[in-house]
Amino acid sequence: MIKYLIFLLVIFKFNFLLAENNVIFFVESALQNNPKINAERENLKAVKQNENISRSEFLPSLTISGSQSSIETSNIIDQSGTRSVDAKRNTETKKISVDQKIFQGFQGYNNFKKSRLEFEKAKNEYKQVEQETILSSVSAYYDLIFKNQSKNFNLANVDLFERQVESDRSRLQKGEISLTDLAQSESSLAGAQAAFIKADSEYISAMAEFERINRIIAPKDVNDNFDVSFIMPPSLDNAFELSNSNNPSLSIARINLAISEKELNVEKAKLSPSATLNYSKTENKDLSATVDEDEKETVKATVSWPIIQGGKNFSSIKKFKHKKEKNALLLQDKENEIKTQTATSWSFFQSAESVLASTEAQLKAAEIANEGITLEYDSGNTRTTLEVIQSRSLLLEARISNAEAKKDFIISKMRLLSQVGGLDLKAFKKPQ
Repeated sequence: MIKYLIFLLVIFKFNFLLAENNVIFFVESALQNNPKINAERENLKAVKQNENISRSEFLPSLTISGSQSSIETSNIIDQSGTRSVDAKRNTETKKISVDQKIFQGFQGYNNFKKSRLEFEKAKNEYKQVEQETILSSVSAYYDLIFKNQSKNFNLANVDLFERQVESDRSRLQKGEISLTDLAQSESSLAGAQAAFIKADSEYISAMAEFERINRIIAPKDVNDNFDVSFIMPPSLDNAFELSNSNNPSLSIARINLAISEKELNVEKAKLSPSATLNYSKTENKDLSATVDEDEKETVKATVSWPIIQGGKNFSSIKKFKHKKEKNALLLQDKENEIKTQTATSWSFFQSAESVLASTEAQLKAAEIANEGITLEYDSGNTRTTLEVIQSRSLLLEARISNAEAKKDFIISKMRLLSQVGGLDLKAFKKPQ
């Protein structure tokens, strides 16, 4: 039983560590805790209510009112000098009124359509912020991995040079190397220590940036795992098609144009006649009399048609025409901008893939060369201290370049996905 419990604890701890270092875990944390995206969620809820408000314009309005008054008179003297007796009168009035808008020149219809467009705009604004949050979160995560790797590579390099300095001091005493060789080793050690300090500082900064973006404490030991897959556009033409349909920034520009068209229609409708139907029922009671009550029912149809308003409506129409033209021009500019950005993102994605392949080949060659040169140097062959130092420096550069290329490749994928409107939690899938 005890063994079973220990097994469960080990599995739980293992799964927890996996979750702790899982990129999706950090993305979800950022999406839940980032103030900017939470603000967009609240904005989405608020804009949704505009649709309900505009829909109410088509429904009747009901008003109920009531009043009660008390009038008391005394010491009233008429023109003949006759004094009247004191009088007191209590009255009560109740009124119910129903108004129904019959026609407003399609103002209500266009306002309702406008409210729906504004909700669609809010959804795209939310999507835009969501993509920005995911991109920032994942970029911070993989930058943390890269900076951790860089720190570890430099630490290992310090360890190698420390051992080399110890070995070279022993070899100097045996007369196998010169004092110059030892000085080169000691100089390289000092340089490696300085490089490690810098790498460690960059790692600490990356942790702080990670915590700022993801609103969570950075893991102490991040997985050195760049193996994340995304379903990418198969071609540049396909990327153009996707961005044209799904890019939230482009969708917002199109919706802005559609909203300005509805606003223009509303202003035009204000020049049209409007009709309203009203029904009211009023009850009046004199509470001070034995019987004094009357009821009145009224049905009224009102038609109005604005003729002259000092040119206000015509100026408003011109204003919204200009606004519509403005949004049309902005849409054209946005279409060109998105196309350029998509092509650039595609180019970076292709370039990052090529750079990654090159750094992998470079790393493999550097590992082979360093292993051979080190063995030859340790065996006392013709390899010099300078050659060993150069070999290790090239290997360190190759390792760091390869790790950075892996990071850049993943981020280039996400930037392209963001550009085509496909960067969300569904975009992440487990590697096969």
